Amino acid sequence: MWRALRGLRAGGRRWQHRSAIEVTNEPILEFKPGSPERAALQKALADLKGKTEAIPCVIGGEEVWTPTVRYQLSPFNHAHKVAKYCYADKELINKAINAALAARKEWDLKPVQDRAQIFLKAADMLSGPRRAEVLAKTMIGQGKTVIQAEIDAAAELIDFFRFNAKYALELEKSQPISVDISTNSMVYRGLEGFVAAVSPFNFTAIGGNLAGAPALMGNVVLWKPSDTALLSSYAVYKILLEAGLPPNVVQFVPADGPVFGDTVTSSEHFCGLNFTGSVPTFKRLWKQVSENLDRYRNFPRLAGECGGKNFHLVHSSADVASVVNGTLRSAFEYGGQKCSACSRLYAPDSLWPQIKEKLLEEHGKIKVGDPAQDFGTFFSAVIDDKSFARIKKWIEHAKKSSNLTILAGGGCDDSVGYFIEPCIVESKDPQDPIMKEEIFGPVLTVYVYPEKRYQEVLELIDTTTPYGLTGAVFAQEKRIIDEARNLLRNAAGNFYINDKSTGAVVAQQPFGGSRISGTNDKPGGPHYILRWTSPQAIKETHVPLRDWRYAYMQ
Repeated sequence: MWRALRGLRAGGRRWQHRSAIEVTNEPILEFKPGSPERAALQKALADLKGKTEAIPCVIGGEEVWTPTVRYQLSPFNHAHKVAKYCYADKELINKAINAALAARKEWDLKPVQDRAQIFLKAADMLSGPRRAEVLAKTMIGQGKTVIQAEIDAAAELIDFFRFNAKYALELEKSQPISVDISTNSMVYRGLEGFVAAVSPFNFTAIGGNLAGAPALMGNVVLWKPSDTALLSSYAVYKILLEAGLPPNVVQFVPADGPVFGDTVTSSEHFCGLNFTGSVPTFKRLWKQVSENLDRYRNFPRLAGECGGKNFHLVHSSADVASVVNGTLRSAFEYGGQKCSACSRLYAPDSLWPQIKEKLLEEHGKIKVGDPAQDFGTFFSAVIDDKSFARIKKWIEHAKKSSNLTILAGGGCDDSVGYFIEPCIVESKDPQDPIMKEEIFGPVLTVYVYPEKRYQEVLELIDTTTPYGLTGAVFAQEKRIIDEARNLLRNAAGNFYINDKSTGAVVAQQPFGGSRISGTNDKPGGPHYILRWTSPQAIKETHVPLRDWRYAYMQ
């Protein structure tokens, strides 16, 4: 929800026109049987059944097809080609750069109030008439359940658009002090050049935000969506255009990753990268930027989020039900394919028998299947064949290792879709690779520690992996909680107390981590948009200078 508040022009002083808005988080719909939202979603899902949408590159406001045709498959039914698309080649990417640059000055000079209005309108469209469409395309294309699509493609994306607009307008109001003889102001310019936005498959909202936030701040953007999220990404792109985004502000550029990266980073006009994806890809792009520094007109802004090896730490004072339910949700919702998913659980030996019994009991109730047909599904297939093969190797490692025991699940079947049963592994070795490396799938590994060695476990958690994204501590004693906050200060950019490590909400828990988890720019918070502006300080003096000499010189 949002409400415009118009500022007043102060008499006698030339103040710029100001605007601000009040917004709240988008309510999450429940989709109960008989509800209008459930009926609308089921109709949207039925409309997509067996359909293949043709998705072109959109360059300079025109739809373009190249000979390099690809297909996006539904993860839970890989016989269904949900989208036909094509890759932009180097020549087309350069054409997109030129088209974006041609629109840059006019877009940057557009008042922020006008730019914000476009994103607020897009949010209203997502909240109302286009909600079911974007949810259905996220479910079919990315294998999300109803609730996982709702908290992502509806609520989070709407919140990104509304809160970013609010923050941009508030930033515009944030001005330096002036004195009697001069007026000082700050102009929040877009960056000089173009921003490349590279988005992942796992959150429709992230794609909209990676391209949308820089655009809101007056930048022009080349958006490379994930191959496995083309259907929903294109829907979001079209909504932005329908909301009034000028065609050349964001170019929609599906492309082979290395070709896109090589081309954008070799342009002298490259001024920013907004990235979510793997550590190796981000490192590769960062190295390319550093190698090309001499050709750029500016030092490019590099923002990246790269995943994590996230922990749940259980103290002996913890509430067992909270631990079990929070861990099952964090580890297995969306098949563990969230950057924030819990993949390592540290439990004290004194509580482990209770936790284990309840964990296995509840694990047996988890339903994995087709989320479009059965709304009782807890999670569905993993995203594609490569992901399936990678996760399967980790489960095979667990079966072969003398340090590891599979307690439940781990079955793999890719005959219809890329299905992997939620897998719980117990490790005798806290340094086993399965405790250190990101898996990005429904695999949870538990290390049971002697209760008396709790202090050592804090250090173990902090030093086991190079990541630093999310983590949680479960404890009832304030002293223990405070100690964990201090000793794990750098182990997680989003730290949870008696709650799961997933589920960050825009404006409530701005998201991001450091170490190799990324640059921790906190999208969803008020500071994020500062990454996409180049402020200009302006001083206007109203009293003529009559002498070059200072008073002390008389």
